[in-house]
Amino acid sequence: MSVTIYDVAKAANVSIATVSQVINNKGRISEKTKKKVHRVMEELNYQPNILASALMGKQTKTIGLLIPDLANPFFSELARSIEDSGHEFGYNIVICSTDYKMEKEAKYIALLKQKRVDGFIFASGFEKLEQVEALMNENIPVVIVARDFPMLPLNTVAIDDYMGGYQAASYLLKLGHTNMGIIALDVWSNRERIRGFNDALKEQNLEMRNDFEYITQGNENLIDAGKAVAHKYVTTSNPPTAIFSCNDMLAIGAIQAAKENGFHVPSDLSIVGFDNTAIATIVDPPLTTISQPIEKMGKEVMDLMISIVKGERKEQLRLTLMPTLVERKSTAKLI
Repeated sequence: MSVTIYDVAKAANVSIATVSQVINNKGRISEKTKKKVHRVMEELNYQPNILASALMGKQTKTIGLLIPDLANPFFSELARSIEDSGHEFGYNIVICSTDYKMEKEAKYIALLKQKRVDGFIFASGFEKLEQVEALMNENIPVVIVARDFPMLPLNTVAIDDYMGGYQAASYLLKLGHTNMGIIALDVWSNRERIRGFNDALKEQNLEMRNDFEYITQGNENLIDAGKAVAHKYVTTSNPPTAIFSCNDMLAIGAIQAAKENGFHVPSDLSIVGFDNTAIATIVDPPLTTISQPIEKMGKEVMDLMISIVKGERKEQLRLTLMPTLVERKSTAKLI
């Protein structure tokens, strides 16, 4: 026999209305009572009927999060931050990994709409806007995280990717490097990082290497992809003295390629990554990288989503966070 809200109220010695307010995070309920009700719900294994609430026009306290690649530590850490922040507000996060495929994105959106989620969070990686525009036309709350679409009136929490690339180039130039390879996926965020990187070079009357090519995103392992591109660089007649990789996974692949080809990092080849995920601290040598404030991004995007769902925010918000360079042992001055 399933546990009902009446059973929870009786066990917690509170009214049914109080239990309902705790579940929906409404009303002026003391923290002591909230904790008591949540404890009883857990002890009784009580599950609120989310679908029934949705059919009655109430919030389901559920948000859909679509990310392109869970295997990328940046997206897994971002998802964790969003999930943790949502949990603090009593919201559940349903995480879907699209693998950069539009058909999977469409499939998950349809599924999440059937589940009556209160809103959608889209992480960077997708390039087409049809699905987002369709949701907006249905007045379903949408927030974009880790990228921006200036052409649409969207709520976004993004990093200044252009400035991140600019910082990377400026730092390597300061170390004396002028011959620099670049490893990047053909996605919006990486293109912005390369634009910033290239502008920093232009300020010094320098140009990008003419053998640079974007990696077309497929199903390959990002470390392997970075390794393959770095291998091409270091086996040319004019190998670079530094490589800028547009995420930490690509940078780790570059470190592996350098070692396998007899290059010492950083005395022979300096390598800079992007994201500052946990993996940057455990690779050998520890990775110099452009840090994204992942935890803050997760909190800000969830705060924004909840304010929209609750009807507290009417105007559009575009929040841009600044990246910072974290210097470790994978870079050195050019001797």
